[in-house]
Amino acid sequence: MFELTESAAEQVRIASKEGGTEGMSLRLAAKMKQDGSIDYLMGFDEGNDEDIRLISNGVEIVMAPEFIPLLEDAVMDYVELEAGDFRFIFMNPLDANYEPPPRKRN
Repeated sequence: MFELTESAAEQVRIASKEGGTEGMSLRLAAKMKQDGSIDYLMGFDEGNDEDIRLISNGVEIVMAPEFIPLLEDAVMDYVELEAGDFRFIFMNPLDANYEPPPRKRN
């Protein structure tokens, strides 16, 4: 199932507090593009009865059932790409642009 890293969860909590949306769930959506890459959308929402709800690292996440096939094995992280450039990223094996992390050797 979809997962938030602790870093992403902390940043979601900060964004919720700063944006005045505390108590709302993180809504996720995804759309497959023609080239096989995936566009990810997110925002804060109260959700509805048809939504799938889950909790990851203390953050409630809602998504419409039709997005489950694109998001179920994804991980959302919050990382520093370059000095001072922090962003949410999605690691999703279904995304054509996904590059798995190198395997650790023992």
